[in-house]
Amino acid sequence: MQDDNGQKKGDQQINVELSEDVAEGVYSNLAMIAHSNSEFVIDFIRLMPGVPKAKVKSRIIVTPDHAKRLLSALKDNIEKYEAAFGKINQSGGAPQFPISFGTPGEA
Repeated sequence: MQDDNGQKKGDQQINVELSEDVAEGVYSNLAMIAHSNSEFVIDFIRLMPGVPKAKVKSRIIVTPDHAKRLLSALKDNIEKYEAAFGKINQSGGAPQFPISFGTPGEA
């Protein structure tokens, strides 16, 4: 059944606001993921060549349900990207360098 605007009843329209500073984005070339029984924590990190210390640039915390939806959305978008631009060639797996997480103030 549809409403007066042609949308199915029960469908919700969400108005998403995007501020200028968030729209600029944050560059990340490494992500680390941890989880508990109630959440997934995704740290987006910028690792620079020759610099021994990498910084977490953004941390996103999501529910397990949302993490699974994110995985599905990423898979769908990668398939569409590869259909348009060709296969993404991976350089050989996980980075080959030691990574340690310090707490704030730890060297």
